[in-house]
Amino acid sequence: MIEEFGPDVLTLVDDEGNEHEFEVLDVIDNDDGCFYALLPTFDDPQDSVESEGTYYIFEAIDQDGEQQLAEVEDDELLERLAELFESRFDELYEEEEDISDEIDD
Repeated sequence: MIEEFGPDVLTLVDDEGNEHEFEVLDVIDNDDGCFYALLPTFDDPQDSVESEGTYYIFEAIDQDGEQQLAEVEDDELLERLAELFESRFDELYEEEEDISDEIDD
């Protein structure tokens, strides 16, 4: 059996009913709640370049028994989460570089 691995992609629908696709970069589940770091996906590669790697942080909330993603309203919490996500991204990329270096040797 062949397993295909690829990015986890979510489609979110905004208040106007427009669909937006995001790649899940990371998920943090802590005492403050469950939070997703999402990177927008683009059909046009130029749009991807222009976004400069901008990602968004959403909070998972339970609404009528269904999980929804909502914007984080608390600026202090958002800042702490951004620092935490970026620290985790740095660790992940360091590990990938170490593995790449080992393969090249």
